[in-house]
Amino acid sequence: MTRHEIPLSVNGTDVRLSCISRNGEGVPIVFLHGFGSTKEDYADITQNPEFTGRPFFAYDAPGCGESWCSELTKISIPFLVKTATAVLSHQGIERLHLVGHSMGGLTALILADQEPGRVASFTDIEGNLAPEDCFLSRQIFRHPHEDPDVFLEDFITRNWASPHFSSPLYATSVRYKVRAAAVRGIFESMVELSDNAALMAKFLALPLPRMFMYGEQNSSLTYLPHLAARGVQLAEIPRSGHFPMYSNAPEMWTRIAAFHRQATTAAAPWPPLPATP
Repeated sequence: MTRHEIPLSVNGTDVRLSCISRNGEGVPIVFLHGFGSTKEDYADITQNPEFTGRPFFAYDAPGCGESWCSELTKISIPFLVKTATAVLSHQGIERLHLVGHSMGGLTALILADQEPGRVASFTDIEGNLAPEDCFLSRQIFRHPHEDPDVFLEDFITRNWASPHFSSPLYATSVRYKVRAAAVRGIFESMVELSDNAALMAKFLALPLPRMFMYGEQNSSLTYLPHLAARGVQLAEIPRSGHFPMYSNAPEMWTRIAAFHRQATTAAAPWPPLPATP
């Protein structure tokens, strides 16, 4: 695994992305992290023998982790999608296995919807598919504050007190992993897309293997039976909430590896069942 940086211009905005990657054989795995997380969520792929020799690539989104963005207020989900497209082009990645968590799952969904032919499989780790998924992002409207630094500190306090697995661990590190000025654009666009962009229909219509991963504490998501009925593989991670990479990483990696083995041997093209609202 190596660390490196990529300078890019996205919609006229300069960014410098902090990346980790490994060369190998086969279709590379591209990881997109969630809000308040970083590329290091996936660095332990190098410790997992099931992925020995597999190439992968991950990076900190603009305004997150060690990446830099010249205009933080320009960052939104559409901006992150264009960033991902530019990154893949820069790296010469023509075909990939996509893995995205939360914000990264939503970014990955829109990317896959725009370019389904280049995606070999999609592992969606609690990425937004419906309005009910905005339990973090909708706080920008439910607990508004004009000062982005104050909003972020209040967000940290609320989520530190959550009874879900890994919430205190997640919350206490948020201030070090995302710039406050980037939060509003990210959260507002996540809510807008979740409420109005027919994300579920987009996900179900993807002509490729799809797995939706969720923690057992979120097994009450109302759309899980609908996903299963429409041919999506479900992966419930025990002893976990929204952050399986923190609460139960071994099970998360085991399920991703098994899914990739299935996707690699599946007949192509992958025929999805007809999408319904």
